[in-house]
Amino acid sequence: MGGRVSGTQVLIYGANGYTGRLVITEAVEQGLRPILSGRNAAELQALGTEHQLEVRVAPLDDAAALDRALESCAVVIHCAGPFSRTAQPMADACLRTGTHYLDITGEISVFETMAARSKEAAAKGVMLLPGAGFDVVPSDCLAAFLKEQLPGATRLTLAFTGGVGLSRGTATTMTENIAEGGAVRRGGKIVRVPAAFHERDIDFGDKVRHAVTIPWGDVSTAWYSTRIPDIEVYTAASKGTARGMKMTRYIGWLLATAPAQRFLKGRIRSGAAGPSESTRRTAVARLWGEVADATGKTVRARLQAPDGYTLTACTAVAAAKKVLGGFARPGFQTPSLAFGSGFILEIPGCTRELLSQ
Repeated sequence: MGGRVSGTQVLIYGANGYTGRLVITEAVEQGLRPILSGRNAAELQALGTEHQLEVRVAPLDDAAALDRALESCAVVIHCAGPFSRTAQPMADACLRTGTHYLDITGEISVFETMAARSKEAAAKGVMLLPGAGFDVVPSDCLAAFLKEQLPGATRLTLAFTGGVGLSRGTATTMTENIAEGGAVRRGGKIVRVPAAFHERDIDFGDKVRHAVTIPWGDVSTAWYSTRIPDIEVYTAASKGTARGMKMTRYIGWLLATAPAQRFLKGRIRSGAAGPSESTRRTAVARLWGEVADATGKTVRARLQAPDGYTLTACTAVAAAKKVLGGFARPGFQTPSLAFGSGFILEIPGCTRELLSQ
């Protein structure tokens, strides 16, 4: 089960970001003494002093510095996005140093890139587990649980609600991908579709909400976890929001231009770093899933969890602790492949309900 690693410590990279700070707090509360890393020396040193933790400054474009930062580390929790730009150099460093890789991405391209490197990682005894946060731990575990209930499932539909606003990093990633449209999986292949491709109403337990398809990470990861060939992921959105999403089909090219990107990112930088603690404390994330087989039989389930950012900190640290305990499968993994469909239920505040069978 355990892969070869070079050390016994945890490195949090991008520790000075909004989510990175939440991960630090959770790690310390869980009894860990993580090493803090990233490129902003001043902010990292301030955090190190605040928490009395070691700091190792290492820009992602400095391979030697990254290797030094990962020295003696069994696992990295990579929190610095956009991961479409940052995942590769960190994964490269992990493969060079024998360090297990966790990140908190939700980007389909990153999951697919990591999956393509599975054999390379397995040969080095290193686990590559992107998506160790809200993207995609709860939905991935729900997908795996549903597949266990209906092994012959050929269609998977997932949905979630409970947004509390976006961190700067998440908003930046969404802005950079604004012209990409949507994505679903058909016949085992990822297919690009227009934004808000499908709409439907979904009962999340507390109420029925309107929802639209989005290119969520499970379009990639749920295939590896379940081998279900047809997958769609929805998020709750008002009909007005859905209309706005559809507008990007026509003006996405404009929003992707350099001047528009500078303007949008400037607005993001001028806003709050992320949701406030009081907002997160009272928020609840709700997930819904359904599988169906070729005969038309369906099984549905729901899952309730803390807000996405709180949950990300909890699941990322829980995954790191499992790695430290020897539960790391070399090669590319999803959360449920690595730790089982019940992994999400180990997190405080998470409950699951089977609706039909």
